[in-house]
Amino acid sequence: MSVSPVESPAEPLADPLAGPLAESAAGAEASAPAAAGCPVAHGGMETYPFPGSSYRGPDPRYAKLRTEQPVVKVHTAGGVDAWLVTRYEDVRELSADPRLSRALACGPGAPRIGGTMHTTPEMIISLDSPEHSRLRKLVAGAFTLRRVQRMRDGVQRVADELLDDMLAKGGTVDLVQQLALPLPLTVIGELLGVPSKDLRDFEKWARAFATVDDRAGGEESLNGLAKLSEYIVGLIADKRADPADDMLSELITARDDGDRLSEEELVTFGFTLIGAGFDTTANQLANSVLALLAHHREQWLWLAEDPGRIPVAVDELLRHVNLFATDTTGFPRIAAADVEVGGVTIAKGDAVLLALASANRDEAVFADPDRLDLARSHNPHISFGHGVHHCLGKHLGRMEMEIAIEGLVRRFPGLRLAVPEEELPWHTGEINHTLTSLPVTWGE
Repeated sequence: MSVSPVESPAEPLADPLAGPLAESAAGAEASAPAAAGCPVAHGGMETYPFPGSSYRGPDPRYAKLRTEQPVVKVHTAGGVDAWLVTRYEDVRELSADPRLSRALACGPGAPRIGGTMHTTPEMIISLDSPEHSRLRKLVAGAFTLRRVQRMRDGVQRVADELLDDMLAKGGTVDLVQQLALPLPLTVIGELLGVPSKDLRDFEKWARAFATVDDRAGGEESLNGLAKLSEYIVGLIADKRADPADDMLSELITARDDGDRLSEEELVTFGFTLIGAGFDTTANQLANSVLALLAHHREQWLWLAEDPGRIPVAVDELLRHVNLFATDTTGFPRIAAADVEVGGVTIAKGDAVLLALASANRDEAVFADPDRLDLARSHNPHISFGHGVHHCLGKHLGRMEMEIAIEGLVRRFPGLRLAVPEEELPWHTGEINHTLTSLPVTWGE
């Protein structure tokens, strides 16, 4: 008898303080003895420990915060106190509030929150409107739902080739290196015009750039940024000499003919789009497959019975499987003016963190929010963010996940972990929960 997701029993979350990033900045804060609702004195002000997370979900203490103190001061790993916002409606509202500035959080002298990725003032994720809107309009047309759907056959071809190779190898295969990473990396590389021979180097530098471990002074992140910049400068020079039919060539034209980009903006735009185009999708895909194989096996088999269920299931995986290692977007904001929210006044100049993972578990919006329900019909999750900084590539990322999971459940219904879950290696210190390897096997 088939078992629908709604019928499957809800499982308790794994220990949120023993997750793969327990030694990260957020995890270190979470290991403090005080629980949510138990303030500690810091700098003459009551602050709270920063709750941690695992890929399976946010710390259960977020539920207590949503009910009792939805906007609360927390002490971050960078030594700066920040407002943590946990309820869905508040997170959604503030994500679109122009009074919360990304530019102020990235400029000279900005407070160092800790546990967040190094960014530069020229990056699109570091800008407020109108500068942000000016850059976004240059590429938004390439990521519309209609344009992305026209890419489906090409994405399907890449996925099929990777899955054919996986079947031919047999035995035990690392799903991160076999599918989760090369699929989005190849797709974004073709879209933007990065030569295939350079993709793996780019992936290595982008992963280093996304590292947020402050214990090493951010050296790994800064080195990654330097390598990315050097590479993009060379690639731009090549495409100026020999333009191609790709997005980076179009951006160069916007720079050279329309003067709509500065040279610095062109370089940072190039590596930001390529980096953002594969890392989040690769991590979300790997973590989602892990969650299904390790904790929701009956739902994996339920999908295999009818792959037509996958589009709805992907949205639920995006909601339920926690991508963010710090339970925020990883990108703090600074209040440019006083903001009233959740009965609290956030003063001008204060740092603000928006807990997307907590918002996606808000019981006021999602029925039985801690249950993975792959048939969930009402699912207004905000895993792609909201407002001007919502994810530009959300349609592409969702489509890549749909194609990858459909291929896996159709061709490998017996897929299972090849090692115990506790032996899986994680890249600690990155903005996202990042598996470095996911060994799987299938068959008898």
